[in-house]
Amino acid sequence: MLVWFVRSFLLLMGVTYFGIGLWAILDPILRALELGYPSFLEAIGLTVTSEIGYSEIAGIYGGLNIVIGIMCLIGIFNKNISLFIIKFLTMLVGSIALGRIIFSLFPTTPGFYNDFFIFEVIAFSIGIFLIKKYK
Repeated sequence: MLVWFVRSFLLLMGVTYFGIGLWAILDPILRALELGYPSFLEAIGLTVTSEIGYSEIAGIYGGLNIVIGIMCLIGIFNKNISLFIIKFLTMLVGSIALGRIIFSLFPTTPGFYNDFFIFEVIAFSIGIFLIKKYK
Protein backbone atom coordinates (compact mmCIF):
# COMPACT_ATOMS: atom_id res chain seq x y z
CA MET A 1 0.00 0.00 0.00
CA LEU A 2 2.74 2.46 0.96
CA VAL A 3 4.62 1.75 -2.28
CA TRP A 4 1.58 2.83 -4.29
CA PHE A 5 1.22 5.97 -2.20
CA VAL A 6 4.89 6.79 -2.85
CA ARG A 7 4.44 6.20 -6.57
CA SER A 8 1.27 8.31 -6.66
CA PHE A 9 2.99 11.13 -4.78
CA LEU A 10 5.99 11.02 -7.13
CA LEU A 11 3.69 10.94 -10.17
CA LEU A 12 1.73 13.95 -8.94
CA MET A 13 4.90 15.87 -8.11
CA GLY A 14 6.55 14.82 -11.37
CA VAL A 15 3.66 15.97 -13.53
CA THR A 16 3.33 19.19 -11.52
CA TYR A 17 6.99 20.17 -11.67
CA PHE A 18 7.45 19.06 -15.29
CA GLY A 19 4.36 21.04 -16.27
CA ILE A 20 5.53 24.16 -14.45
CA GLY A 21 8.92 23.90 -16.14
CA LEU A 22 7.45 23.44 -19.59
CA TRP A 23 5.03 26.33 -19.01
CA ALA A 24 7.90 28.60 -17.91
CA ILE A 25 9.97 27.79 -20.99
CA LEU A 26 7.09 28.14 -23.45
CA ASP A 27 5.52 31.22 -21.84
CA PRO A 28 7.17 33.86 -24.06
CA ILE A 29 6.22 31.89 -27.18
CA LEU A 30 2.64 31.31 -26.04
CA ARG A 31 2.26 34.98 -25.14
CA ALA A 32 3.61 36.07 -28.55
CA LEU A 33 1.18 33.75 -30.35
CA GLU A 34 -1.74 35.20 -28.34
CA LEU A 35 -3.47 31.84 -28.05
CA GLY A 36 -5.16 32.74 -24.79
CA TYR A 37 -3.04 30.58 -22.51
CA PRO A 38 -2.56 31.96 -19.00
CA SER A 39 0.78 33.67 -18.53
CA PHE A 40 3.35 31.99 -16.31
CA LEU A 41 4.89 35.35 -15.45
CA GLU A 42 1.54 36.78 -14.40
CA ALA A 43 0.71 33.66 -12.37
CA ILE A 44 3.85 34.04 -10.27
CA GLY A 45 3.80 37.84 -10.24
CA LEU A 46 6.99 38.57 -12.17
CA THR A 47 7.80 41.05 -14.92
CA VAL A 48 10.71 40.67 -17.29
CA THR A 49 12.54 43.97 -17.82
CA SER A 50 15.35 42.81 -20.14
CA GLU A 51 16.11 40.00 -22.54
CA ILE A 52 18.26 38.18 -19.98
CA GLY A 53 15.14 37.91 -17.83
CA TYR A 54 13.56 35.47 -20.28
CA SER A 55 16.68 33.34 -20.13
CA GLU A 56 16.56 33.38 -16.33
CA ILE A 57 12.90 32.36 -16.31
CA ALA A 58 13.64 29.55 -18.77
CA GLY A 59 16.68 28.40 -16.81
CA ILE A 60 15.63 28.76 -13.21
CA TYR A 61 11.90 28.12 -13.45
CA GLY A 62 11.90 26.10 -16.66
CA GLY A 63 14.96 23.90 -16.66
CA LEU A 64 15.10 23.32 -12.94
CA ASN A 65 11.43 22.35 -12.67
CA ILE A 66 11.58 20.07 -15.71
CA VAL A 67 14.53 18.17 -14.23
CA ILE A 68 12.80 17.90 -10.85
CA GLY A 69 9.74 16.53 -12.65
CA ILE A 70 11.82 13.99 -14.58
CA MET A 71 13.60 13.02 -11.37
CA CYS A 72 10.23 12.32 -9.72
CA LEU A 73 9.07 10.25 -12.68
CA ILE A 74 12.27 8.18 -12.57
CA GLY A 75 11.64 7.56 -8.87
CA ILE A 76 8.33 5.89 -9.67
CA PHE A 77 10.18 3.10 -11.45
CA ASN A 78 13.36 2.96 -9.37
CA LYS A 79 12.76 2.16 -5.72
CA ASN A 80 16.45 2.61 -4.88
CA ILE A 81 16.35 6.35 -5.55
CA SER A 82 12.72 7.10 -4.67
CA LEU A 83 13.53 7.78 -1.01
CA PHE A 84 16.31 10.18 -2.02
CA ILE A 85 13.92 12.00 -4.34
CA ILE A 86 11.29 12.27 -1.60
CA LYS A 87 13.93 13.67 0.77
CA PHE A 88 15.03 16.15 -1.90
CA LEU A 89 11.46 17.28 -2.61
CA THR A 90 10.71 17.64 1.09
CA MET A 91 13.81 19.80 1.57
CA LEU A 92 12.96 21.83 -1.52
CA VAL A 93 9.34 22.64 -0.70
CA GLY A 94 10.16 23.14 2.98
CA SER A 95 12.92 25.59 2.09
CA ILE A 96 10.66 27.56 -0.22
CA ALA A 97 7.92 27.73 2.43
CA LEU A 98 10.46 28.79 5.07
CA GLY A 99 11.74 31.55 2.78
CA ARG A 100 8.20 32.85 2.39
CA ILE A 101 7.70 32.88 6.16
CA ILE A 102 11.02 34.61 6.87
CA PHE A 103 10.33 37.25 4.21
CA SER A 104 6.90 37.96 5.70
CA LEU A 105 8.49 38.75 9.09
CA PHE A 106 10.05 41.95 7.75
CA PRO A 107 7.92 45.06 8.28
CA THR A 108 5.72 46.12 5.34
CA THR A 109 6.24 42.87 3.38
CA PRO A 110 3.25 40.85 2.22
CA GLY A 111 2.13 37.74 4.07
CA PHE A 112 3.24 34.26 3.15
CA TYR A 113 -0.18 32.61 2.96
CA ASN A 114 -1.15 31.86 -0.65
CA ASP A 115 -1.94 28.87 -2.88
CA PHE A 116 1.75 28.15 -3.49
CA PHE A 117 2.44 28.10 0.26
CA ILE A 118 -0.45 25.68 0.84
CA PHE A 119 0.97 23.35 -1.84
CA GLU A 120 4.42 23.54 -0.24
CA VAL A 121 3.13 22.77 3.27
CA ILE A 122 1.06 19.82 2.04
CA ALA A 123 3.97 18.44 -0.01
CA PHE A 124 6.33 18.95 2.94
CA SER A 125 3.96 17.16 5.32
CA ILE A 126 3.49 14.22 2.97
CA GLY A 127 7.25 14.08 2.43
CA ILE A 128 7.97 13.96 6.17
CA PHE A 129 5.37 11.20 6.57
CA LEU A 130 6.88 9.18 3.72
CA ILE A 131 10.46 9.63 4.96
CA LYS A 132 9.42 8.26 8.37
CA LYS A 133 7.41 5.33 6.96
CA TYR A 134 9.26 4.35 3.78
CA LYS A 135 12.28 2.16 4.36
